[in-house]
Amino acid sequence: MNLAEILRLAPVIPVLTIAEVKDAVPLARALVKGGLPVIEVTLRTGAGLQAIRAIADEMPEAVVGAGTVLTEAQFDKAVAAGAQFAVSPGATGHLLDAVSGRDVQLLPGIATASEAMALIERGYEFAKLFPAEAAGGAALLSALAGPLPQVKFCPTGGVTLENAHKYLKLPNVVCVGGSWMVSRATIEAGDWDAIAMAASAAAALHVHRTP
Repeated sequence: MNLAEILRLAPVIPVLTIAEVKDAVPLARALVKGGLPVIEVTLRTGAGLQAIRAIADEMPEAVVGAGTVLTEAQFDKAVAAGAQFAVSPGATGHLLDAVSGRDVQLLPGIATASEAMALIERGYEFAKLFPAEAAGGAALLSALAGPLPQVKFCPTGGVTLENAHKYLKLPNVVCVGGSWMVSRATIEAGDWDAIAMAASAAAALHVHRTP
């Protein structure tokens, strides 16, 4: 499955920072049950790679990717663990060179028009706007749609159930990333039903699809 297909599977990609590997599979199961099959597990904790491996091994119905990928080494370890895509908060030339032509694709992060143009020069069609709200939010993406229509975005950072619709109605937004449906307290309580319900509400969001 290529990145374009992955990003169009659901309106929201849950962004997970997992502290305990034991939570990975039940958490993924709840999200998939709610209608969110694409899951980004960040590498911000020591459990990140193991969590990706657990979900990849035990949840074939989930499409798991690695988030907060900063280096080629992290990318390689994530792919070895079973990640089907990778996400970075930014995009250095070294990282983009290192992952060029790989079977597993990178969703690179940007925050400016110049960074978007640099990705276009490399043939990228998709980017993550990060941190979305702090960088200018839906207004920034709306402004970029005119001169740079060839890039589609997955805005992440400050996106919530309440403001997601502002992004999803834009022609250059393919999906959004967020963690509002997976609060730390809910995970620690093991309230998987609550997470499934929150995922269901996120999955029901409408995405503007251009022909």
